[in-house]
Amino acid sequence: MTSAPTRPLRLAIIGAGPAGVYTADLLTKAERDFEVSIDLFDRYPAPYGLIRYGVAPDHPRIKGIVKALHKVMDRGDIRFLGGVDFGTDLTLEDLREHYDAIVFSTGAVRDADLSVPGVDLEGSFGGADFVSWYDGHPDVPRQWPLTAREVAVIGNGNVALDVARMLSKHADDLLVTEIPENVYEGLKASPVTDVHVFGRRGPAQVKFTPLELRELAHSKDVDIVLYPEDFEFDEASEQLAATNNQVKTMVGTLTNWLVEDQDSGASRRLHLHFLQQPVEILAGEGDEAGQVAGLRMERMELDGTGNVKGTGEYVDYPVQAVYRAIGYHGSPVPGLGYDELKGVIPNDAGRVLDASGTPIPGLYASGWIKRGPVGLIGHTKGDALETIGCMLEDQPDLWSAANPEEQAVIDLLESRGIEYTTWEGWLKLDEHELGLGAAATGSGTVQRERVKVVPREDMTRISRG
Repeated sequence: MTSAPTRPLRLAIIGAGPAGVYTADLLTKAERDFEVSIDLFDRYPAPYGLIRYGVAPDHPRIKGIVKALHKVMDRGDIRFLGGVDFGTDLTLEDLREHYDAIVFSTGAVRDADLSVPGVDLEGSFGGADFVSWYDGHPDVPRQWPLTAREVAVIGNGNVALDVARMLSKHADDLLVTEIPENVYEGLKASPVTDVHVFGRRGPAQVKFTPLELRELAHSKDVDIVLYPEDFEFDEASEQLAATNNQVKTMVGTLTNWLVEDQDSGASRRLHLHFLQQPVEILAGEGDEAGQVAGLRMERMELDGTGNVKGTGEYVDYPVQAVYRAIGYHGSPVPGLGYDELKGVIPNDAGRVLDASGTPIPGLYASGWIKRGPVGLIGHTKGDALETIGCMLEDQPDLWSAANPEEQAVIDLLESRGIEYTTWEGWLKLDEHELGLGAAATGSGTVQRERVKVVPREDMTRISRG
């Protein structure tokens, strides 16, 4: 076996979201007989990935996750280099020259496809794109066409509920969050009265969590509307509700809402529909040709196993916008193979594979780009642990970087004119955003903890200032 190296193992991690930070943290804590030096890259000037740009801002648990990630990064033993786009600013060949191993934790940021007629109509949106907008993602337009009074959200996962809640919630109730001013103004002007959420299967098969469900009831001046015909339970559904505490909780909550009178005369309504599958997004006529005017759904029925089958009965809903929230999908990573069906880098337990299925020495994957966009953020820790275990097992074959000095990659970025940001820069941006919140509070509005900076150039300027 190769003896321990005389210099630290140089590791590059591409993606500074939870998967990347957890991977770095676990390696620093792992039992090993060699030192490590870790650089954590991100294409955005700020860290945290999904936490900053993929989770609804009114989730209270976000703060806890951010604090945990902040604590890891603030130790000083992991170097953050933001504003660096892999594949453009740095290539795989560049990284191989400067690092002994590379972990890709680029996540999944685009919407899974929905193959129904009308999906390309004006007013048909990807849920992931809308999430990026209300989270102040720097690469999406500042404005969003919030002109519909009646809206459909297709999907029964946490993202679908996030999208529905953000669409139906009154903008003033979001001022306590970090939403940017352009998002507040857009939501404030929205004429929406009804948001319909559609799930293909029954209440016992939903993919959201009890916390997500309960948060719907916290929206002020928003009634929750359910329909008795959607509450069918076959034998498999009843058994699942009896043996799974999470399912039991959600079915109980939904059933209680159904029995209780939820009609308070609120100005907005959030409708939860089950056992319905999208068939077609309907276009308008005349001046509204090419625009969403409705959604055709097929009634489904449980088949005894918890799965569903079509009934041939169709229902048309008049809506002027449709949001697809049926899941995320990964994107190809330059220089690596890609499984289009799964949206992942082909890998074996985190070891990146070549076209023949053979592990490529020194290349690894972690997070959603490794296993697909499934599971909660907490599941990412176990996933990262598996990848790190493979790397430690492979350690004798990793020592190959020709130019491993920590300053070398900095010199390369500066020679190319890349305005990279650092952890110290993030602390400046963090302080600036908190200051914007304090200033807004001082002007007499609702108390705000922070206001998120949106333009990439402003984020970079503040971080490097």
